Amino acid sequence: MKKYYIGLSITYHDPALAIINDQGEVLFAEATERYLQNKRALNCPADPLLRVEELLQQYCPDPGEFVIVSNWRKKRPLYENIIARLGCLTASGLNKTGIKKLRSPLNNYQLHHMIASQRNNIDSAGINLARIIAEYYPDCTLSFVDYHHHLTHAATACYSSPFAESACAVIDSFGENGSMGFYHFKDQRLDCLYETRGTGSIGFYYMKVTELCGFDWLKGEEWKVMGLASYGQLNDELYELLKTTITVEGFDCLHQSSKLFSSISALDKFKRRDQDPIIQAADLAFTGQYFFAELMTSLLQHLQQKTGSRNLALGGGCALNSVFNGQIKERTDFTQVFIPSAPADDGTALGAAWLALHHDQPGLEIANSTIKSAYLGSTISDNAVKNLIHYNRALDIQHLPDSICAATAELLAQGKLIGWIQGRAEFGPRALGNRSILADPRFATTKDKINQQVKFRESFRPFAPSVLHECADEFFVDYHESPYMDKTLRIRKSMQESVAGVCHVDGTGRLQTVKEQWNPRYYQLIKAFYQQTQIPMLLNTSFNVMGKPLVHSLDDALAVFLSTGLDALVVNDYLICKPRND
Repeated sequence: MKKYYIGLSITYHDPALAIINDQGEVLFAEATERYLQNKRALNCPADPLLRVEELLQQYCPDPGEFVIVSNWRKKRPLYENIIARLGCLTASGLNKTGIKKLRSPLNNYQLHHMIASQRNNIDSAGINLARIIAEYYPDCTLSFVDYHHHLTHAATACYSSPFAESACAVIDSFGENGSMGFYHFKDQRLDCLYETRGTGSIGFYYMKVTELCGFDWLKGEEWKVMGLASYGQLNDELYELLKTTITVEGFDCLHQSSKLFSSISALDKFKRRDQDPIIQAADLAFTGQYFFAELMTSLLQHLQQKTGSRNLALGGGCALNSVFNGQIKERTDFTQVFIPSAPADDGTALGAAWLALHHDQPGLEIANSTIKSAYLGSTISDNAVKNLIHYNRALDIQHLPDSICAATAELLAQGKLIGWIQGRAEFGPRALGNRSILADPRFATTKDKINQQVKFRESFRPFAPSVLHECADEFFVDYHESPYMDKTLRIRKSMQESVAGVCHVDGTGRLQTVKEQWNPRYYQLIKAFYQQTQIPMLLNTSFNVMGKPLVHSLDDALAVFLSTGLDALVVNDYLICKPRND
């Protein structure tokens, strides 16, 4: 009989579920949005009732004990309990008057909605799992554990990393008491150095910038700010105004109460008003990102000085800012930087499970000298494709078990746009060669073609280069590994024209390092393309359309394939093409 730890990210946004065994091996990890095909799965349970039976049967053979672990403490902070008693966390009380304005760039109703949503998820955490376990595994022991939110972020970052020792920063929007936590990781233990308190939040700051740019942070559109920033320049007036809204002192992030609300009101003059984002909001995005980088640098350099460590593990929502991530080594005294594949709240499902295991077996080595695989999610079986072949009357489907990479590389070299599905889905927000849309990176026109005909998104959004590790230094200035597409680096001027499809307007690319031991099939494909074109990289973007999660099932993939300008779909060893218009 075996023991399994099931970690749940029960955050109201980006819920997720992870399963590990009693040796720390990750058996499954996936964001709930994939199964539901509901972007971010806002206010959805991490353990969908109709899914968990299948997951337990597939990944938990011969169970004797289950430990369900949550990424938030059930004991709630004082302020939250007070406003709950005042009725502010109900639908009718969300806009209640007479409540003091919180020191934050966000409105009270926005903050209270987040708190209410989070509180509801905490109250119901694991209830679906408990029902299914009681029904199908009545003889199994079941227990529940909950951990401090930022500690689960830190565990995800450090236990995923190749470091035996590191500094760790968790920089987020909010946690139980504040928005950040700082740790020292050594001997498989996480020692908390400092935990912030209050509403000061770099995450909230960036959400406000996103809102000012005309985007929706509730939909996770902070990505758009990063892409748009490259089109702008520093606005000195805006920069000075932003500096009055938030400051960093040591490990603390503070709002200057005497100036905050007047400064926030003054920001409205810069807000985008239904105009072209490049024309109206590019300078706002650039200045917001510029100041974000200054704040982050101050915090991380202080952490480096306090710990003396040269290794940094970075977690929390702000660790998704790949533009800044690529600058950390030049801006601070850290020489090695690791960001997990899922640094935001979905990843904390895994961190929570690892913390519970470490509590039970403190001597067990979870972190080791190699990074953990990001390919931890669901698969699309050959049987699904065989059913398609049997009932299909239109699509051209070929089974190419010995030549699928060569055939796909040839199509890519011809300028075709390919949907590419292999093995297990990636854990985290980025497609890393298993749920990807791929293209030839050599031509700038490819960017517009994908944005207009496949992704249906804004023209300023960039695409990522997936590059063979052994060739990457030839293309990138100060190259260092970016296994999860987590760092944006500068492309050498001499190479920018040759890979114009993945070169952003500022000469950068958010690269993915590809090694054979990390993803043999994807490596083989890029190498085959390299042999045909002398370019050791592919343009890689997530297999979805704007506003939807990455595809989960064959049905999802076919829906995107048949309703967009994709030329071919590859699923495992099968090449699927649209009917010819002869």
